[in-house]
Formats: sequence, structure tokens, C-alpha cells
Amino acid sequence: MRNSVSWAVGCLYLAAVAPLAHALDNGLARTPPMGWNSWNKFGCNVSAALIRQMADAMVRTGLKDVGYEYIVIDDCWQLSRDPSGAIVADPQRFPSGMRAVADYIHAKGLKFGLYSDAGDQTCQKRPGSHRHEKQDAQQYAAWGVDYLKYDWCFTQGLDAPTAYSTMRDALLATGRPIVFSICEWGKSKPWSWAPAVGNLWRTTGDIVDCFDCPARPGKEDNGVLQILDQQAGLEPAAGPGHWNDPDMLEIGNGGMTDDEYRAHLSLWSILAAPLMAGNDLRTMTAATAAILSNREVIAIDQDVAGVQGRRLHREGDADVWVRPLSDGSRAVALLNRGSKAIEISVSTIDLGLAPAARVRDLWLKKDVGRLGERLRTTVRPHSVAMLKISAS
Repeated sequence: MRNSVSWAVGCLYLAAVAPLAHALDNGLARTPPMGWNSWNKFGCNVSAALIRQMADAMVRTGLKDVGYEYIVIDDCWQLSRDPSGAIVADPQRFPSGMRAVADYIHAKGLKFGLYSDAGDQTCQKRPGSHRHEKQDAQQYAAWGVDYLKYDWCFTQGLDAPTAYSTMRDALLATGRPIVFSICEWGKSKPWSWAPAVGNLWRTTGDIVDCFDCPARPGKEDNGVLQILDQQAGLEPAAGPGHWNDPDMLEIGNGGMTDDEYRAHLSLWSILAAPLMAGNDLRTMTAATAAILSNREVIAIDQDVAGVQGRRLHREGDADVWVRPLSDGSRAVALLNRGSKAIEISVSTIDLGLAPAARVRDLWLKKDVGRLGERLRTTVRPHSVAMLKISAS
């Protein structure tokens, strides 16, 4: 009876998150995109020299070898438009132009990403793409762009599904494969329409480098826990080629402990979220590099079934998140949200698993025993136990 109940739990979960019938199928982002974006660490302080150095560091540190591949320049690379309306990169910061930057990144075996905005201006008041979508898309393709992050500032009077669909069509018309990242901050519930429009879509306001930080008055920035809580229930929208995006990683930027950063990566991986590093790759500590490059945790994020994990239950400071994987195993994150160590427990039946399944700790990188009637683990404050549980 126990095995039949476990089987039913697993099948019901998989049915609930079956791929959508009308998702964008541009052949891209079959697993969540991985890479690096300039905004979290550098803001507007971007240049060709910086971007080349980040590409070098991605290769040198081994991040490329574990799956990080996109180098994305966020806002402030663009300066103006020329008399024909063509977008112009800042000639002081990018003196050789964007094609030269793309060629350098491609020569490293990496991919190149840029940022624009659906409005008349970007969030930093540079030229946006409104009414220039076709022209900009053709320019990006000519430069060798592989990834476009498309923001939502200065869009008064615009309808998000229509505006983003316009750029989607412009990108498809170029004939170049360009991952389309929708950055609308979850304002119009993009999980309800964006799977047919983009490869990923932001579900919340901006992340800050803090584990438990509610949004400030008048702001929409959130800590890791606040963003995590907003992902519960969004699972049906995600799948190969179309992903909920809880924003970029803050790992290594100094505002959290290493335990909190390990939790950050673990939870984003349970969520099948894009993994876009946002730190200075040139100077990161050995601990930061080890967190970002944990192959076993990354393998959970990149699981080919593309099923987004869900919160199984929450009790006090204890969260249990579970994600079914393509090989029949389960990824489980036991999260301690509080300031004291606690024991977190979950039943085998609730996990949809049979007793005697093998338990592997993905941060200790070793097998830690067999599953009994209940899984019990003591978890440090603001930390996770990240486990893979399999029958064999």
C-alpha cells in the first residue's frame, strides 16, 4: 500500500506541472540558462574591458566547465540613436563596438547577451526599444547577440503581453537564435501569458544581497526568502524552453554568509531557475567559486525533465521543498529560515518515495545513508540540507 500511495503522489505532481500546450518553441533554453550578468555588482559601470575580463574569468575559474555560458551586459551600454534610428553603444566604454565584444566572448566558447527595455527609455534612461523593435533586433543579430534581457521601465500606456510579443516576433524574424528574457517583475502575472512569448520571465521585483529582507517602503526589492515565497504555486508555467525567473544570483557579493549563499543556489536549483551569477568573477573567494561551481547542485537545476520544485510544507522556520527528477529520484531542500539550528522532518510517503531509498547530501558530496519512514536532519540557521534521494 505504501508504494502505491507514493507512486500516486509522484504522478499527481508530475501531471500538475505538465508542459504547456502553447509555449514558445524557438528551440532555446531547454534547461534554465546559466551565465553572468553585470547589474548586481557593477550597475552602470560597464565597459568592453570589464566584459572581456569577466569572460576570461568565467573560463579561468572553471565556471564555463560546469555550465555557465552567457555573458550579459545589463543597462547603460547604449548611449543614443543615430539619425537613422540605429542604437549606438557608448563609444568611450565600448570603443571597438559591440560586434568586437561579441567576437571576443564567442572565441572563448561563451555566448553574448545584451539588455534593452520595452519602453521609450531603459531604467537608467538610456534609449529603449519601443517603436524600434525590428531595427534593434536586426542590429542585435548583426552584432552576434545570443540573449536579450528586456526590461519594463517607462512603459506607461503599454500592454505587457503585446509589447513583449512585438519584440519576440522581431527576434524570431532575424533568423538568429536569441534567448528572450522577459523582465516585467511579475506585474501582470507573466506566468499566465509569457510561456508563449519568452524563454524566461521575472516573477518578482529585484533581488537584494540579503537572506531575509522584506521590501523597503516604496521599493520592490526583496531578499532571498521573500522571493522564494513568491514562487510557490507558479510551478505549472515552467518547463523546457520556458522558465519562471526569481532574479539573478547574489552569491559572492558580500551581503550574506556562505551558508546563506549555499541556500540561495540550492533553492534556485529546486525551482529550476536560471542561474545568472552577479558577482565579480575576477576576485571571488575560493568559497564563492566552490558554491557557484557545485556540479551536483547544478545538475538538479539543469535536470532535463524541467519540472519546477514545489514547497511540500512549511512549519515554523522549517520549509520542505521537493523536485522530481528525470531519473525517478527526488531533490529535496530542507530549509531553516530561522536563527537557531532545528531538526526538520518529513515523511517518506509525503516525498513520494519508498523506504530504503539512498540519500546523498549534495553539499557534503557523499551518501549519508538510507531513507527510513521519515527523513530527519538537523539544519543550521539560515541554511539548507540539499539532498538527492534515489531508489538505487
